[in-house]
Amino acid sequence: MDKALEITNLQAWYGESHILHDVNLSVNRGEVVTLLGRNGAGRTTTLRAIMGLTGTRKGSIKINGVEAIGMATHRVAHLGVGYCPEERGIFSSLSAEENLLLPPVVSSTDKGMTVDEIYEMFPNLAERRSSQGTRLSGGEQQMLAVARILRTGARLLLLDEISEGLAPVIVQALARMIRTLREKGYTIVMVEQNFRFAAPLADRFYVMEHGQIVESFASSELDAKMPVLGELLGV
Repeated sequence: MDKALEITNLQAWYGESHILHDVNLSVNRGEVVTLLGRNGAGRTTTLRAIMGLTGTRKGSIKINGVEAIGMATHRVAHLGVGYCPEERGIFSSLSAEENLLLPPVVSSTDKGMTVDEIYEMFPNLAERRSSQGTRLSGGEQQMLAVARILRTGARLLLLDEISEGLAPVIVQALARMIRTLREKGYTIVMVEQNFRFAAPLADRFYVMEHGQIVESFASSELDAKMPVLGELLGV
């Protein structure tokens, strides 16, 4: 199958701290893949390493077949990668719509979703388009953080804990969004602590522990893997 992301023997450091140890994973175009693991397992560092936001990196990170291990972060983005970090990064002094319009289109082949298409997917944001960033609820800020990426033309989305701490109604809206994006052919890599949120959405799962991949399986194997996941994650 056509690989949107292929990571081989990835190692990454923050300063002297060696965080990732020979991580190997691949994501096919149009797939939703979830990285599971306890806090500190290396999942967020894996996303940051893809974007070039860690210290030293070694190994191989191929995005749509292009080697990105030596690239600066802005060059990685221009390969059509959108990263939604846990801290969201909404500009509080700007309105929701100004935040939405801020990022440039990074893809040369995909012009991204229009503002109207985004508002159709996120009716809450349409209602709050004139509200300042600080006046948005946590759920609305999370929707805005994801929506902002969709304008850029990125087709590979890296989503870090997007459901964390949000009301169930918002979590359900985010789940609908991920299903819609998959139908539109987006490729999604999610880091998730919320197993109930991630389980019905993902095509495949990787489990990380101590900076390594210790398990990988398809959604069809989920029931059989639950005892192992119970030990690794406490789910």
